[in-house]
Amino acid sequence: MRDGFEETETVRGRLSYPFAEGPKAGGAVDIAPGVKWVRMPLGGSLAFINCWALKDGDGWAIVDTGMGNPATAAAWRDAFQNVLGGAPVTRVLVTHMHPDHIGMAGWITRKFDCRLWITRVEYMMCRMLAADTGREAPEDGLRFYQRAGWSQEALDTYATRFGGFGKAMHALPDSFRRIVDGEKIRIGKHEWEVVVGSGHTPEHACLYCAELKLIISGDQVLPRITSNVSVFPTEPDGDPLRDWMTTLSAIKPRVPDDVLVLPAHNEPFHGLHARIDQLVGGHERALGRLERLIAEPKRAIDVFGVLFKRTINNDVLSMATGESLAHLNCLMHRGAAVRETDPTGVDWYRAA
Repeated sequence: MRDGFEETETVRGRLSYPFAEGPKAGGAVDIAPGVKWVRMPLGGSLAFINCWALKDGDGWAIVDTGMGNPATAAAWRDAFQNVLGGAPVTRVLVTHMHPDHIGMAGWITRKFDCRLWITRVEYMMCRMLAADTGREAPEDGLRFYQRAGWSQEALDTYATRFGGFGKAMHALPDSFRRIVDGEKIRIGKHEWEVVVGSGHTPEHACLYCAELKLIISGDQVLPRITSNVSVFPTEPDGDPLRDWMTTLSAIKPRVPDDVLVLPAHNEPFHGLHARIDQLVGGHERALGRLERLIAEPKRAIDVFGVLFKRTINNDVLSMATGESLAHLNCLMHRGAAVRETDPTGVDWYRAA
């Protein structure tokens, strides 16, 4: 469950990028008074995650933390000493529970004896998934992917890899400060409003500052890639794609188009409303292609070609399957598709 598999979007029109380049290793870029942009290493195609330091009295509030590993710890030590001037961290705010965002939260909060601020569902979901670390793959999970059409080899790989979520993060603190949609949080001299979205994760928090005309969007709105929106074995009949598109559209009347968007991946950009339209429109077009494809019955693994531009290998099979099922479930919830299970226990989808 991380942002490693996302369909590339061609961004046209009204998006613009005001910063010529991002921060160098060990450095920072000043976004606005009291707002610094730092990057933490990820490796892989995404390379890094954007994290944000907000001046908070005599210290700094940190928004998102990077993956929990020694390389990120070393990068944070450098940042604390240099670009943040040795000042303390007053609190850690996390947009959502994926390890590249929350992975160092436990380490930082313990280092500075400060509180983790996060929505309740994200905290609880993270604790639940971390508790699976080292556990054998459950029958529900194996059955879920078998129904999607996975081969026995793929199922064996899933069973071998299951329980790795907690390995990419430091143990969470045992308590947290809950943040809720619409809440206004005073951080230093500025007020930030919590704007909650759903679909990528259940209760993802963005932070909007009207005075500075900034929104920290996490993975809810990204400029060059689209966030993974997947169905998982824990909720096989869920409709996260509807949740995601609905909450994306709800951001437009709440957050003006003249903000600078500070995303977790890629670069800060202007053009929030245009990007939301691109994201929602892209998924609606994908749903249309999918509905045409399943005029003849198809399994979840048979529909990758109309949803993704890249070849699906074993490294991204679970995320591609989850995203395909999100689109298929969305069609079913709209009454545009039906699902039938064959005698071997495999699900087939066809247009209604």
